[in-house]
Amino acid sequence: MLQEESDLSLIIAQIVQKLKGSNLYSQLERQAWASLQRPEIKLESLKEDIKEFFKISGWEKKLQNAVYGELSVFPLPSHPAAPPEHLKEPLVYMRKAQGSWEKRILKSLNSMCTELSIPLARKRPVGEQKELLNKWNEMGTDEPDLSLFRPVYAPKDFLEVLINLRNPNYENGDSLSFRTHLGLIQIPLKVKDIPELKECFVELGLNTGQLGIDDSTQVPPELFENEHVRIGQKVLAEQDSAAAQQYIRQGSPTALRAELWALILNISSEPEDVLYYEQLKTNVIQHDLLVDSLIYKDVKLTASNDDYYFVFEDYLYQVLLCFSRDTSVLSHFAYNSASPPKSYIRGKLGLEEYAVFYPPNGVIPFHGFSMYVAPLCFLYHEPSKLYQIFREMYVRFFFRLHSISSHPSGIVSLCLLFETLLQTYLPQLFYHLREIGAQPLRISFKWMVRAFSGYLATDQLLLLWDRILGYNSLEILAVLAAAVFAFRAVNLMEVTSLAAAEAVLADLSTLKVMPLLQIFLFATVT
Repeated sequence: MLQEESDLSLIIAQIVQKLKGSNLYSQLERQAWASLQRPEIKLESLKEDIKEFFKISGWEKKLQNAVYGELSVFPLPSHPAAPPEHLKEPLVYMRKAQGSWEKRILKSLNSMCTELSIPLARKRPVGEQKELLNKWNEMGTDEPDLSLFRPVYAPKDFLEVLINLRNPNYENGDSLSFRTHLGLIQIPLKVKDIPELKECFVELGLNTGQLGIDDSTQVPPELFENEHVRIGQKVLAEQDSAAAQQYIRQGSPTALRAELWALILNISSEPEDVLYYEQLKTNVIQHDLLVDSLIYKDVKLTASNDDYYFVFEDYLYQVLLCFSRDTSVLSHFAYNSASPPKSYIRGKLGLEEYAVFYPPNGVIPFHGFSMYVAPLCFLYHEPSKLYQIFREMYVRFFFRLHSISSHPSGIVSLCLLFETLLQTYLPQLFYHLREIGAQPLRISFKWMVRAFSGYLATDQLLLLWDRILGYNSLEILAVLAAAVFAFRAVNLMEVTSLAAAEAVLADLSTLKVMPLLQIFLFATVT
């Protein structure tokens, strides 16, 4: 009991400390001072009167949402005596693997610099600054020569690293003795089975109304939808993040989605936020970074060739170039197993006082990175709002898809969950694919690492991302990947090679996400 109270007081102290550096804190301070002029605020009951004023004026709700937002990303409680790196990742071998992977990425980036004789960063000449400013809203028309640039890494490179992960405690004996897992991921992490997933995703049950399901046995779809919209409007009127997160587990009406996501992510459109975005834009105009070319190349290779997203090319450049300059993103490394890469001023290699993070946000983009932003362009057309939503989605969720960690929503756990579900509930299919050299993870990995962006139709993808936000978890990605294999099982049982299996699963754009998830989770015999 004492330990629980100690943990709670520690969490409270850390959240208070975090909020003290936010815009909300200064706003609350200003409101408190301003409220002293109000006639209903009495000196003898000052504390209670100001509390009541905050409640009536809606500021209490904003504070609650901010605290709830912090709790959503807060690392799992650890022992007070645990070193800081345990907050990032408790398993030493995972930390080492992540460190080695980061060195490989940096080596790739540095060798590109050397080969192309391009600096990591340079100040743009005045003429170039003016030109970029003039074409800011039509950067897609610019065709720089990117033929010499290559992505620093692709998902398949990352998968090879994960396949080779081993827990050294299991190396000496028979490494398979602790289980009979025959997939590619060979480390012992605890993942959920279907009964546990059913309990976790209970709102996806067959008897619960869902948006994205055409035929409900209980309630006609149009009746459910009308009632669901009405409740959604009420949730928005209340401006309660926790209520919005619970509500969205059954899917979001298209017309309310943008506002609901912003409420869950605690994003507002305050003048300070717009100003911050403009400052990032100024940084882009003034300085050219090597990662800018990687961003251009990635957008050209992915979103520009996508039937859904090519129209948003300009938005993608704007958001991603600003994101690379945003030092506030660095704060998520407190609970991310990764560490931001450092660059040293010329001639000062190894001297920490001359080190800077590169890029400024600490995130080196990889092949497909821009697809984390592309679907959000359907919801937000105001660049600073779009930017804030993406940044929050990244620091809450997406970073876990390209970091090596033991977190339940980390990509390693997702891979293991996917393989375990297939091996346990579709053993014949799993063994058949394994025998013909078509390990299922080699096909599904690219879906999960991009959160299915670019693979599903956009309306279906947004329904899936509703649930990621609603459950504050990425585990639904692994469940859907397994459900796709279950749906195409008959065809997959007939293939005789990896190429043939990939062909069967090449097009996911016609799939309906919610029926697949429901059938796999709630109609599977366990």
